[in-house]
Amino acid sequence: MMHFQGRSRTNKTAGNFSGRRQIVVIFIMACMVVLVGRAVDLQVLNKQFLKEQGDMRHVSDVPVSAYRGMIKDRNGAPLAISTPVESIWMNPQEVDPAKENEIRQMEKLLNSPKGKVNELINGDTHRQFVYVARQVSPVIADQVKALKLAGVYFEREFKRFYPAGEVSAHLVGFTDIDDIGQAGLESGYEKSLKGIPGSKRVIRDGQRRIIEDVENIKEPVAGKNLDLSIDQRIQYLAYRELQLAVNLNKAKSAALVVLDAKTGEILAAVNQPSFNPNSRKGLKESLYRNRSITDVFEPGSTVKPFVVAAALDGRYVKPNEVFETHGTYQVGSHLVKDVHNYGTLDLTGVLKKSSNVAVSQMALRMPPEYFWGVYNKLGFGVAPGSGFPGEANGSLLDYQSWHEFDRATLSFGYGVSTSALQLARAYTALADDGILHSVSLFRRDEDVDQQRVFSAKTAKRVRAMLETVLMKDGTAYEGRVEGYSAAGKTGTVKKAGAGGYVEKSYFSVFAGMAPAKNPRLIIVVMVDEPSAGQYYGGIVSAPVFSKVMAGALRVLEVAPDQQDNMPILLTGKAP
Repeated sequence: MMHFQGRSRTNKTAGNFSGRRQIVVIFIMACMVVLVGRAVDLQVLNKQFLKEQGDMRHVSDVPVSAYRGMIKDRNGAPLAISTPVESIWMNPQEVDPAKENEIRQMEKLLNSPKGKVNELINGDTHRQFVYVARQVSPVIADQVKALKLAGVYFEREFKRFYPAGEVSAHLVGFTDIDDIGQAGLESGYEKSLKGIPGSKRVIRDGQRRIIEDVENIKEPVAGKNLDLSIDQRIQYLAYRELQLAVNLNKAKSAALVVLDAKTGEILAAVNQPSFNPNSRKGLKESLYRNRSITDVFEPGSTVKPFVVAAALDGRYVKPNEVFETHGTYQVGSHLVKDVHNYGTLDLTGVLKKSSNVAVSQMALRMPPEYFWGVYNKLGFGVAPGSGFPGEANGSLLDYQSWHEFDRATLSFGYGVSTSALQLARAYTALADDGILHSVSLFRRDEDVDQQRVFSAKTAKRVRAMLETVLMKDGTAYEGRVEGYSAAGKTGTVKKAGAGGYVEKSYFSVFAGMAPAKNPRLIIVVMVDEPSAGQYYGGIVSAPVFSKVMAGALRVLEVAPDQQDNMPILLTGKAP
């Protein structure tokens, strides 16, 4: 009895396990059928889906750098151009430190210190991007690519190059390693020059290296070119002569501007000391300032022609009037002095000898509002609008705050400050028969923004007076221009310090134009703190004017108008 019951229980249990096995087998078979069906669907019937999904995991969008616009002079000579380079970066997570030979070869190719790459690898363990080298030449980059180091990648960029080097450095400026303008026109016109980056779709391999370009998503838009008014031939000539003058006179610094008297275009603007924008390591930022446009100084006697012109136009002096100077002139409790007692001077003599006493007498005859108005029209105290970033406004106190002595000192260039460019612009009112021109760093055929300051008759008369300044008994005999008539005015200005004017510290200035009868060019030269013994504008700055003007007029093919000043040709034949 008991034996029968045990056997029955065993059969029942076996039957239960057999049923469960069937269920499991059926479930497994069903799953297999589903999986096979899905595989057939994806691999045969709908295989495009998998392809797209695979591509998505290997396709990515990358930026495409835009070509930065060129900066060119008026004749198309390049002053700033961009050249393609490669930047090398790596993902430290992917680089194998065991590849010691390849890593060391890469460091040698890039002139990197030994162990630099390992430092980058072992630095931040979570970092996935770090530059190994920026702006590497394509030739070197190709050699690094040949090492086939996993985790090392390449990115195309552009590097700025400045063919003119130091000659135009202050004008053009420079960009940083990311090709963003940092100084000069590169900075001021960043938005226009940089262009608009594009993008493209690429396929990467398992190591994230780009192996194929798929499509261009957005074409990069190149930056716009800047066509300057600068003539690089004149710029170089001015740079060379100013550098020689600074060295000869042991000066602290200097600036020079060349203007086209008819259009107001800036043909040259140079400074000393200068710098090489292609290699700026260890340089002080103060070297980057374009002193000719951004720095100001008191112009001294170079403003005296404007005082004479204003007095003539306003009929506060007569064309044939003479002045008794006596060497000194009392103005309230102050004393105005001349270098010498010039005695009796006519208007021409006032400018020829540069008499402070005589121009002070003229200034005190003119109502303050009228006197201030002439200076204001000439652009003193107002930014010249050249288009250069950070250009100086200068300063000109309102006439309502003037005292009598202020009017006197303003007549010989103290109490007003100006940049070399502002002073050159003011001289266009004398050079172009009373018409003051706007100024521009960009090429143009004519000036549409001009205004009359003096009558044509007065401007011509004053210009003729300024010709005598360059005669043998004038203050700027060293400023005469070989082959051409010229007119100009010297300025020797004491520098102001914290406690007043500093003894034996001067600005030496000369402003002039040529040919005198029909001026084509205006040049202003300012030398800061000459310390070789001489400091007068007629001795320090006038010779620079002479050499630059003579060379520039010949570059522009302006015909000589003074045959008696032409050099004798030593060829054995009559010239």
